[in-house]
Amino acid sequence: MKDNQAKYPQLRFKGFTDPWEQRKLIEVADYRNGKAHEKDISENGDYIVVNSKFVSTNGAVKKFSDELIAPLKKGELAFVLSDVPNGRAIARTFLIDEDNKYSLNQRIAGIAPHSDTNSYFLHSLMNRHHYFLRFDDGAGQTNLSKKEVENWTELYPSIEEQDKIGSFFKQLDDTITLHQRKLAKLKELKQGYLQKMFPQNASKFPQLRFAGFADAWEQRKLTEIVNRVNKSSNSDVLPKVEFEDIVSGEGRLNKDISSKLDSRKGTLFESENILYGKLRPYLKNWLFPDFEGVALGDFWVFEATDVSVPSFDYYLIQSDDYQKVANNTSGTKMPRSDWKNVSSTDFAIPSKDEQKQIGAFFKQLDDTITLHQRKLEKLQELKKGYLQKMFC
Repeated sequence: MKDNQAKYPQLRFKGFTDPWEQRKLIEVADYRNGKAHEKDISENGDYIVVNSKFVSTNGAVKKFSDELIAPLKKGELAFVLSDVPNGRAIARTFLIDEDNKYSLNQRIAGIAPHSDTNSYFLHSLMNRHHYFLRFDDGAGQTNLSKKEVENWTELYPSIEEQDKIGSFFKQLDDTITLHQRKLAKLKELKQGYLQKMFPQNASKFPQLRFAGFADAWEQRKLTEIVNRVNKSSNSDVLPKVEFEDIVSGEGRLNKDISSKLDSRKGTLFESENILYGKLRPYLKNWLFPDFEGVALGDFWVFEATDVSVPSFDYYLIQSDDYQKVANNTSGTKMPRSDWKNVSSTDFAIPSKDEQKQIGAFFKQLDDTITLHQRKLEKLQELKKGYLQKMFC
């Protein structure tokens, strides 16, 4: 049992001073198991099947059923019972927002809070709770039992305080969701512009251009557009960049690498060179650095030739035409882009003036995406902090 000091959260709403009380889940909610839906799955079904993929993606990945086999009610929680070792779905919760819409699949528990338990409070408290995560040994399949779930013990305040906390986290989650949607729309917008501002299928004219540009784009082999840098270095004063340091598809670093200094050998790159990950190119590991460093592992390092502009080249490698060629890989377990194939492929490029405009446009769009990404990450960190301080 937690000591008396632990019965008071660090942060509380004004007017609440009573200690929180220890409860097992079975005392605050009813538990039930889901049912099999395999025979009733239908693309045009009327009901959403709540399975682990649905819960782990917060409803983004859906399957449908013709029958409402195990109906969930508004205010209930769907709780994932089973997952692979170190899985990201185990113990994740999804709060049901509507009656007669969701059907509970097998290996998912339905948790129905009692009248003196706030649904959103329980959802925020129960989701990925460390008690459940300790059942994942990292080796075998994790399967939480009804008894293990019902015996989960935590501290609960009065229903009035639960309501306040639940409302607070709902508002915070809604704000996070809004930022996630804005970010997703910006990324979709970028993909749309990449398709329209770079010619498709050997065409010499893009669908969308800046005013004042009308000339046909010229077909040039990649080796005419960029030089592949092969200068090696093991300098221990230059930062090292590895695949694990790059956010896939976003071209930004996920950590500060300024102190990542060692004597490992790699390919030297300069500011405004382009790093392209040739290993598993579908991961889209690329970077347009504004610093000098050493690329470790399966990177190609490109520098612009006199017919191209670095910022344009960076977005050229993100275009559909380049990605199609780069993903025509050799190898099965460790597929790599084929340099002979990629380097000899023709790509269309415009005048350098138009290249500069295109590069500047996409850089501004990327900067906006990064700004929204950072706002989202700050909100997620803020939520993490509140979860630690507003619960015992």
